Amino acid sequence: MDNTTYIALSRVDTLMRALDVTANNLANANTDGYKANRQLFSEYLVKQKGPNTLPGDKQESYSQDQATYRDQLQGSLRQTGNLTDFAINGEGYFTVRTTQGIRLTRNGAFHRRMDGTIVDGSGNPVLDNTGRNLVLQNEEDLLSVSADGTISTQNGVIGMMGLVTVNNTQTLIPEGHFLLRPTTQTHTVARPEIRQAMLESSNVNAVSEATRMVEIQRDYDLTFQLIQTESTRNMNAVDKITAEPSV
Repeated sequence: MDNTTYIALSRVDTLMRALDVTANNLANANTDGYKANRQLFSEYLVKQKGPNTLPGDKQESYSQDQATYRDQLQGSLRQTGNLTDFAINGEGYFTVRTTQGIRLTRNGAFHRRMDGTIVDGSGNPVLDNTGRNLVLQNEEDLLSVSADGTISTQNGVIGMMGLVTVNNTQTLIPEGHFLLRPTTQTHTVARPEIRQAMLESSNVNAVSEATRMVEIQRDYDLTFQLIQTESTRNMNAVDKITAEPSV
């Protein structure tokens, strides 16, 4: 296999990864609080060796899939009218308690269980700023949540919603569609801004992602055609070299 094919295959590998990332973004275009993933490419240069290397061909450039990262651009906020829906305007994450431990989320589509516990869409209890489950008494109704997270009912202030963040949000590991596992120490958001009866939409632009998917597919097809052409050329060259000379 010659160098041209190796270079093309490195491009195919990164394009396949890009297609997976884009498809996942499209699948979560309607997932509240979802942040789109982006792919980080890099150029991997290899010095050519050998006495027959031409002056202009001293390096070969390969495509390398370096990493993926989350686009932290905030999604649009929309009214829902549901008093147990919450959106974060700015930085921060809600905290919930799962069977695997504390997790973070931007998806504030919560509801109240029969026992008064406020939970997320998967039934995980939402935590207050002291790390305890947020629970309403049977006679209490959730009347208001102020911008700083203060929760009040007809009985007065009952607590504050726990809003935290981490120094580097790229260290958060996704779990499922809307949960994130912190790998470093969390800390309280200095100036929380919560909107009640609203949700943060996904920041995925479905039209842009669909266009991106078409571009990736087209690039993939062209690169694969190059590999096939190079393979045919090499086979023809071998056939000519090994062919018996005519008498």
